[in-house]
Amino acid sequence: MKRSILFRNRTLLAGDLFLIVVSVLGSFVLRLNLGLRLLDFAFQISFMAGIALLIKPLVYYRFGLYRRLWIYASTEELKLITVAVTTASILVGVTVSLLSLVVPFEDYSRSVIFIDWLLSIVAVGGLRFAQRLLSESQARPGSPASHARRVLVIGAGDAGALVVREMQRNRLANLLPVGLVDDDPSKQNQQIHGIPVLGPLDRLSDLIGAQRIEEVIFAIPSAPGQIVRKVAETCRLKNIPFRTMPSIHELIGGKVSVNRLREVEITDLLRRSPTHIDNDLIGASLKGRRVLVTGAGGSIGRELCRQVARWEPAELLLLGHGENSIYETLIELEQSFSSLAVHPVIADIRDQGRLQMVFAQHQPQVVFHAAAHKHLPLMQVNIEEAITNNILGTRNVVEVALAHEVERLVMISTDKAISPTSVYGATKRIGEMLILDAARRTGRSFSVVRFGNVLGSRGSVVLLFKRQIAAGGPVTLTHPDMHRYFMTIPEAVHLVLQASAMGHGGEVFVLNMGEQIGILDLAEDLIRLSGLEPGKDIEIVYTGIRPGEKLREALWDEGADYQPTSHPDILCLDDEDVHTQADFQAAVGQLIELARQGNCDSITRLLDETVPGADVRSTSATNLTAVV
Repeated sequence: MKRSILFRNRTLLAGDLFLIVVSVLGSFVLRLNLGLRLLDFAFQISFMAGIALLIKPLVYYRFGLYRRLWIYASTEELKLITVAVTTASILVGVTVSLLSLVVPFEDYSRSVIFIDWLLSIVAVGGLRFAQRLLSESQARPGSPASHARRVLVIGAGDAGALVVREMQRNRLANLLPVGLVDDDPSKQNQQIHGIPVLGPLDRLSDLIGAQRIEEVIFAIPSAPGQIVRKVAETCRLKNIPFRTMPSIHELIGGKVSVNRLREVEITDLLRRSPTHIDNDLIGASLKGRRVLVTGAGGSIGRELCRQVARWEPAELLLLGHGENSIYETLIELEQSFSSLAVHPVIADIRDQGRLQMVFAQHQPQVVFHAAAHKHLPLMQVNIEEAITNNILGTRNVVEVALAHEVERLVMISTDKAISPTSVYGATKRIGEMLILDAARRTGRSFSVVRFGNVLGSRGSVVLLFKRQIAAGGPVTLTHPDMHRYFMTIPEAVHLVLQASAMGHGGEVFVLNMGEQIGILDLAEDLIRLSGLEPGKDIEIVYTGIRPGEKLREALWDEGADYQPTSHPDILCLDDEDVHTQADFQAAVGQLIELARQGNCDSITRLLDETVPGADVRSTSATNLTAVV
């Protein structure tokens, strides 16, 4: 913006001093007849103007009228001006009235105070809002640049208005808003900042052609995933760029810049409507409780800690064996929840003695068990570690929790535990069985939560794709027909918290996750949203299915029965793991002993014999270079 149109504070002060005199004079002019009679009130005018010149600038300064960038003036600033001028006028009126007792005025009319108040609001507000008008006229030339890209904005709400406004102000962005699209009937044929609402979303394809649109900006940050996917697919077919606004919480103070518009993240295309949370139920189960989270430094564990902290537990224990990740979780929680008692605990769940010490000292009432080795290919070549961490570690957590009378325990599990062909999946299924067996034996509220792939977690396929695209490719997939369930980290944690509150003991809860998503579709979408073309700019290479991997995962065994719950998005599975307690506990003990001996062949055979539908023995050692 040119310096010539920026009013310095001293310029504003000089303008105010001049307008104060003009307002006083104007109030007398409006109250009295022009001509000689006005001269008769010269002393009164001078007296009131002098008092106003002393009082009003001080009041204006006190209210901050000289400490604002008025080129961004809005209704809030107008309210401030009104309060400041009113306060100043009251002080002037009171002062003049008191002094008039000492220096009597002939035929003095106090209505001039009210008239002066009105004129001062117009003068002070006009002087400041003139800056905004001048800045906008400077930022908006008479005709747009010939090379400006024609933009269609999706969403005629607050976010859409912000985008249109910023494009009009910031011509260096070379973006020309042509129109808006919105499904709200009340907004049809209306205008926002002079830009028309052209129609509903159903007309998007036609409008892109008719208006010669070169780019689409999606300005509905809270829109459900199916709407985002619909717009993205239309733009892909029309071969035009598609960007989306950051969420509203990122638009600090409403000052969004067009340059901050980001490319659509893959989570925008996959997100579903937010899972409903029964706040009262969760709050009742966590508030005032001592809560322990194992694996608190991991993606799910850390989000669990964030969400649990919101419900004001008495204490929150962060347990994990990675000191750096626990420290990062601790720092984040201390910054966000300074009054919460948070205790970092560096411990390995395979060390039962250490767990006994921790539980004895803190006496947790609710435990979320998120600690596990979860990388499928690595567990195929580190079978002993998978057994000791995912099975022995879970058994230790269960036994210590029972010994210290933990009220609730929820284990985080995976869809790979169903008819597993991998060591990782089989060990997680046995972990589930340990939890359910303890619930049956003791009647405690111990339960399992099972879900699919989590977007953004450590090892997430989306993060890998991003790194490969940034490196210029290729993007590696194991098979073109690979499909997976996906959910966001917050959804996963919401499910865990809800299950914790709903569980009475022995339940397996799963989220109704809709249809599985093709990994090839995922990769192609992410490549396109990076401004590139699959197969042309970024090659997709197929490496072959990894050992232990399936084309499609399932959330429950084939033929298993499930029941709805009080939560519309959560199902409860009927337990079908048929084992006697003695046989199952003996198998678990044998697996742990075989892991200590390093007898991997016997481990895989026993996993197949113990886990329903397992076929781990047919899986060979994995090729770690074929990561996805």
